[in-house]
Amino acid sequence: MSDAPPPLAFTGERYHPEVPREMAYEHWHRYAFAMELARGRRVLDAACGEGYGAALLARTAASVLGIDVAPEVVAHARARYAHPRLRFESGDATRLDGVADGSIDLVVSFETLEHLADHDALLAAFARVLAPDGLLILSTPDRRTYTDLSGVENPHHVRELYREEFEALLGRHFARYRLYGQRVVAQSLLWRLDGGHGATASFTQDGDDVFPGVRTLPMYHVAVCAKRGEALGGLPALSCFADAQQSVFQHYQQAVRELMLTDRYAHMLRQRLRDAGLPDGL
Repeated sequence: MSDAPPPLAFTGERYHPEVPREMAYEHWHRYAFAMELARGRRVLDAACGEGYGAALLARTAASVLGIDVAPEVVAHARARYAHPRLRFESGDATRLDGVADGSIDLVVSFETLEHLADHDALLAAFARVLAPDGLLILSTPDRRTYTDLSGVENPHHVRELYREEFEALLGRHFARYRLYGQRVVAQSLLWRLDGGHGATASFTQDGDDVFPGVRTLPMYHVAVCAKRGEALGGLPALSCFADAQQSVFQHYQQAVRELMLTDRYAHMLRQRLRDAGLPDGL
Protein backbone atom coordinates (compact mmCIF):
# COMPACT_ATOMS: atom_id res chain seq x y z
CA MET A 1 0.00 0.00 0.00
CA SER A 2 1.38 3.45 -0.95
CA ASP A 3 2.09 6.06 1.71
CA ALA A 4 1.46 8.88 -0.78
CA PRO A 5 -1.33 11.28 0.24
CA PRO A 6 -4.58 11.13 -1.74
CA PRO A 7 -5.01 13.66 -4.54
CA LEU A 8 -6.45 17.03 -3.64
CA ALA A 9 -10.06 17.66 -4.60
CA PHE A 10 -10.10 19.28 -8.02
CA THR A 11 -12.02 22.58 -7.98
CA GLY A 12 -10.73 24.09 -11.21
CA GLU A 13 -8.69 26.74 -9.38
CA ARG A 14 -5.44 24.75 -9.47
CA TYR A 15 -4.30 22.06 -11.87
CA HIS A 16 -3.71 18.59 -10.43
CA PRO A 17 -1.61 15.95 -12.22
CA GLU A 18 -4.53 13.51 -12.15
CA VAL A 19 -6.43 15.73 -14.63
CA PRO A 20 -5.79 14.35 -18.16
CA ARG A 21 -5.68 15.45 -21.79
CA GLU A 22 -5.72 19.12 -22.87
CA MET A 23 -5.24 20.61 -19.42
CA ALA A 24 -2.38 18.24 -18.74
CA TYR A 25 -0.68 19.21 -22.00
CA GLU A 26 -0.95 22.91 -21.18
CA HIS A 27 0.42 22.68 -17.64
CA TRP A 28 3.08 19.99 -18.04
CA HIS A 29 4.43 21.65 -21.19
CA ARG A 30 5.24 24.87 -19.32
CA TYR A 31 7.26 23.05 -16.69
CA ALA A 32 8.94 20.86 -19.30
CA PHE A 33 9.93 24.05 -21.16
CA ALA A 34 11.42 25.40 -17.91
CA MET A 35 13.36 22.24 -17.00
CA GLU A 36 16.44 22.94 -19.11
CA LEU A 37 16.49 26.60 -18.06
CA ALA A 38 16.39 25.40 -14.44
CA ARG A 39 19.51 23.24 -14.82
CA GLY A 40 21.98 24.02 -12.04
CA ARG A 41 20.03 27.09 -10.95
CA ARG A 42 18.37 28.29 -7.75
CA VAL A 43 14.68 28.15 -8.66
CA LEU A 44 11.55 29.69 -7.15
CA ASP A 45 8.15 28.30 -8.18
CA ALA A 46 5.82 31.10 -7.11
CA ALA A 47 2.23 29.95 -6.52
CA CYS A 48 3.41 26.38 -7.00
CA GLY A 49 0.03 24.83 -6.25
CA GLU A 50 -0.07 21.05 -5.85
CA GLY A 51 3.70 20.78 -6.24
CA TYR A 52 4.08 18.48 -9.27
CA GLY A 53 5.86 21.15 -11.32
CA ALA A 54 8.33 22.13 -8.61
CA ALA A 55 9.16 18.43 -8.22
CA LEU A 56 9.81 18.19 -11.97
CA LEU A 57 12.16 21.19 -11.88
CA ALA A 58 14.04 19.69 -8.93
CA ARG A 59 15.35 16.99 -11.27
CA THR A 60 17.65 19.51 -12.96
CA ALA A 61 17.86 22.51 -10.59
CA ALA A 62 20.43 23.14 -7.88
CA SER A 63 17.52 23.90 -5.53
CA VAL A 64 13.79 24.60 -5.81
CA LEU A 65 11.61 26.58 -3.42
CA GLY A 66 7.87 26.20 -3.99
CA ILE A 67 5.69 28.91 -2.42
CA ASP A 68 1.90 28.91 -2.27
CA VAL A 69 -0.57 31.01 -0.33
CA ALA A 70 -2.70 28.01 0.76
CA PRO A 71 -1.20 26.15 3.78
CA GLU A 72 -3.19 22.98 3.07
CA VAL A 73 -1.79 22.83 -0.45
CA VAL A 74 1.75 23.31 0.86
CA ALA A 75 1.21 20.50 3.39
CA HIS A 76 0.05 18.23 0.58
CA ALA A 77 3.07 19.11 -1.58
CA ARG A 78 5.47 18.39 1.28
CA ALA A 79 3.87 15.00 1.88
CA ARG A 80 3.70 13.99 -1.78
CA TYR A 81 6.98 15.27 -3.21
CA ALA A 82 10.11 14.52 -1.23
CA HIS A 83 13.38 15.51 -2.86
CA PRO A 84 16.68 16.65 -1.33
CA ARG A 85 16.77 19.78 -3.49
CA LEU A 86 13.10 20.71 -3.01
CA ARG A 87 11.19 22.46 -0.24
CA PHE A 88 7.76 24.05 0.05
CA GLU A 89 6.73 27.08 2.12
CA SER A 90 3.53 29.07 2.65
CA GLY A 91 3.71 32.62 1.38
CA ASP A 92 2.28 35.45 -0.69
CA ALA A 93 3.74 35.60 -4.21
CA THR A 94 3.21 39.37 -4.35
CA ARG A 95 5.52 39.85 -1.34
CA LEU A 96 7.88 36.85 -1.20
CA ASP A 97 8.75 37.56 2.41
CA GLY A 98 11.80 35.61 3.49
CA VAL A 99 13.28 35.42 -0.02
CA ALA A 100 16.38 37.59 -0.16
CA ASP A 101 17.02 40.16 -2.87
CA GLY A 102 18.94 38.74 -5.83
CA SER A 103 18.98 35.21 -4.39
CA ILE A 104 17.07 33.41 -7.20
CA ASP A 105 18.36 32.48 -10.66
CA LEU A 106 15.02 31.41 -12.15
CA VAL A 107 11.48 32.33 -11.11
CA VAL A 108 8.60 30.39 -12.67
CA SER A 109 5.00 31.37 -12.09
CA PHE A 110 2.42 29.69 -14.27
CA GLU A 111 -1.24 30.77 -14.36
CA THR A 112 -0.85 33.02 -11.31
CA LEU A 113 -1.23 36.52 -12.70
CA GLU A 114 -4.91 36.24 -13.64
CA HIS A 115 -5.82 35.19 -10.08
CA LEU A 116 -4.58 38.53 -8.69
CA ALA A 117 -5.63 42.16 -8.96
CA ASP A 118 -2.24 43.77 -8.27
CA HIS A 119 -0.10 42.60 -11.17
CA ASP A 120 2.62 45.19 -10.64
CA ALA A 121 3.22 44.00 -7.07
CA LEU A 122 3.75 40.46 -8.36
CA LEU A 123 6.23 41.50 -11.05
CA ALA A 124 8.06 43.82 -8.66
CA ALA A 125 8.51 40.96 -6.18
CA PHE A 126 9.88 38.72 -8.93
CA ALA A 127 12.31 41.41 -10.11
CA ARG A 128 13.50 41.98 -6.54
CA VAL A 129 14.45 38.37 -5.80
CA LEU A 130 16.05 37.67 -9.20
CA ALA A 131 19.81 37.75 -9.58
CA PRO A 132 21.12 40.26 -12.18
CA ASP A 133 21.42 37.52 -14.83
CA GLY A 134 18.29 35.67 -13.68
CA LEU A 135 15.21 34.73 -15.68
CA LEU A 136 11.47 34.86 -15.06
CA ILE A 137 9.09 32.53 -16.91
CA LEU A 138 5.50 33.73 -16.55
CA SER A 139 2.32 32.44 -18.17
CA THR A 140 -1.22 33.81 -18.33
CA PRO A 141 -4.26 33.31 -20.58
CA ASP A 142 -4.88 35.68 -23.47
CA ARG A 143 -8.20 37.34 -22.64
CA ARG A 144 -9.24 37.68 -26.27
CA THR A 145 -8.98 33.96 -27.04
CA TYR A 146 -9.56 32.48 -23.59
CA THR A 147 -12.65 34.51 -22.67
CA ASP A 148 -13.90 36.91 -25.37
CA LEU A 149 -13.97 34.39 -28.25
CA SER A 150 -15.05 31.44 -26.09
CA GLY A 151 -17.81 33.38 -24.31
CA VAL A 152 -16.94 31.62 -21.05
CA GLU A 153 -15.74 33.41 -17.89
CA ASN A 154 -13.47 31.53 -15.48
CA PRO A 155 -14.87 32.19 -11.98
CA HIS A 156 -11.43 31.81 -10.40
CA HIS A 157 -9.88 34.59 -12.48
CA VAL A 158 -9.75 38.09 -11.02
CA ARG A 159 -8.14 40.01 -13.89
CA GLU A 160 -7.16 38.67 -17.31
CA LEU A 161 -5.01 40.63 -19.75
CA TYR A 162 -4.97 41.22 -23.47
CA ARG A 163 -1.60 40.79 -25.17
CA GLU A 164 -0.85 44.52 -25.28
CA GLU A 165 -1.66 44.86 -21.57
CA PHE A 166 0.56 41.90 -20.72
CA GLU A 167 3.47 43.29 -22.73
CA ALA A 168 3.08 46.72 -21.12
CA LEU A 169 3.25 45.07 -17.68
CA LEU A 170 6.39 43.12 -18.59
CA GLY A 171 8.05 46.24 -19.98
CA ARG A 172 7.53 48.16 -16.75
CA HIS A 173 9.61 45.66 -14.76
CA PHE A 174 12.07 43.97 -17.14
CA ALA A 175 14.51 45.33 -19.70
CA ARG A 176 14.01 42.42 -22.09
CA TYR A 177 11.50 39.64 -22.66
CA ARG A 178 10.67 36.95 -25.21
CA LEU A 179 6.96 36.28 -25.72
CA TYR A 180 5.62 32.86 -26.74
CA GLY A 181 2.09 31.75 -27.59
CA GLN A 182 0.73 28.44 -26.31
CA ARG A 183 -2.25 26.41 -27.42
CA VAL A 184 -3.14 22.72 -27.71
CA VAL A 185 -3.62 21.94 -31.41
CA ALA A 186 -3.72 18.83 -33.58
CA GLN A 187 -0.28 18.31 -35.11
CA SER A 188 1.50 15.95 -37.46
CA LEU A 189 5.06 15.59 -36.17
CA LEU A 190 8.00 14.73 -38.40
CA TRP A 191 11.19 14.11 -36.41
CA ARG A 192 14.67 12.64 -36.80
CA LEU A 193 14.83 9.05 -35.59
CA ASP A 194 18.60 9.14 -35.04
CA GLY A 195 18.20 11.51 -32.10
CA GLY A 196 20.07 14.32 -33.84
CA HIS A 197 19.39 18.03 -33.51
CA GLY A 198 18.90 20.75 -36.07
CA ALA A 199 16.74 23.67 -37.13
CA THR A 200 12.98 23.41 -36.66
CA ALA A 201 10.27 24.01 -39.24
CA SER A 202 6.52 24.41 -38.77
CA PHE A 203 3.62 24.87 -41.17
CA THR A 204 -0.04 25.87 -40.98
CA GLN A 205 -2.63 24.80 -43.54
CA ASP A 206 -5.60 27.05 -44.26
CA GLY A 207 -7.91 25.85 -47.01
CA ASP A 208 -5.82 25.18 -50.10
CA ASP A 209 -2.83 27.13 -48.81
CA VAL A 210 0.08 26.07 -46.61
CA PHE A 211 2.06 28.75 -44.79
CA PRO A 212 5.37 28.53 -42.94
CA GLY A 213 5.16 29.06 -39.21
CA VAL A 214 2.38 28.67 -36.64
CA ARG A 215 -0.66 30.75 -37.55
CA THR A 216 -3.29 30.37 -34.86
CA LEU A 217 -4.43 32.51 -31.96
CA PRO A 218 -2.65 31.65 -28.70
CA MET A 219 -4.77 30.56 -25.77
CA TYR A 220 -1.97 31.50 -23.36
CA HIS A 221 1.05 33.76 -23.36
CA VAL A 222 4.34 32.52 -21.91
CA ALA A 223 6.97 35.20 -21.33
CA VAL A 224 10.65 34.70 -20.55
CA CYS A 225 11.90 37.91 -18.92
CA ALA A 226 15.37 39.14 -18.04
CA LYS A 227 17.07 42.18 -16.54
CA ARG A 228 19.79 41.82 -19.18
CA GLY A 229 19.17 41.01 -22.83
CA GLU A 230 22.01 38.50 -23.12
CA ALA A 231 20.26 36.26 -20.58
CA LEU A 232 17.69 35.42 -23.26
CA GLY A 233 20.25 33.84 -25.57
CA GLY A 234 19.72 30.24 -26.63
CA LEU A 235 15.96 30.13 -26.17
CA PRO A 236 14.13 27.87 -28.66
CA ALA A 237 11.89 29.26 -31.37
CA LEU A 238 9.46 26.36 -31.01
CA SER A 239 8.67 23.90 -28.22
CA CYS A 240 6.46 20.82 -28.68
CA PHE A 241 4.93 18.55 -26.05
CA ALA A 242 3.06 15.22 -26.15
CA ASP A 243 2.42 12.31 -23.83
CA ALA A 244 3.56 8.81 -24.73
CA GLN A 245 -0.01 7.51 -24.46
CA GLN A 246 -1.36 10.17 -26.87
CA SER A 247 -4.27 10.70 -24.46
CA VAL A 248 -5.86 13.60 -26.35
CA PHE A 249 -5.90 11.69 -29.65
CA GLN A 250 -7.08 8.49 -27.95
CA HIS A 251 -9.99 10.39 -26.37
CA TYR A 252 -10.87 11.84 -29.77
CA GLN A 253 -10.81 8.37 -31.36
CA GLN A 254 -12.97 6.96 -28.57
CA ALA A 255 -15.52 9.76 -29.01
CA VAL A 256 -15.65 9.16 -32.77
CA ARG A 257 -16.13 5.40 -32.27
CA GLU A 258 -18.97 6.02 -29.82
CA LEU A 259 -20.59 8.50 -32.21
CA MET A 260 -20.34 6.05 -35.11
CA LEU A 261 -21.79 3.27 -32.96
CA THR A 262 -24.70 5.49 -31.92
CA ASP A 263 -25.35 6.41 -35.55
CA ARG A 264 -25.27 2.72 -36.54
CA TYR A 265 -27.84 1.80 -33.89
CA ALA A 266 -30.06 4.71 -34.95
CA HIS A 267 -29.89 3.56 -38.58
CA MET A 268 -30.84 0.00 -37.59
CA LEU A 269 -33.77 1.27 -35.52
CA ARG A 270 -35.04 3.41 -38.37
CA GLN A 271 -34.89 0.43 -40.71
CA ARG A 272 -36.85 -1.78 -38.32
CA LEU A 273 -39.51 0.90 -37.86
CA ARG A 274 -39.84 1.29 -41.62
CA ASP A 275 -40.06 -2.48 -42.05
CA ALA A 276 -42.91 -2.48 -39.53
CA GLY A 277 -44.69 0.30 -41.40
CA LEU A 278 -44.19 2.78 -38.56
CA PRO A 279 -42.79 6.32 -38.70
CA ASP A 280 -39.20 6.28 -37.46
CA GLY A 281 -39.58 9.43 -35.33
CA LEU A 282 -35.80 9.83 -35.16
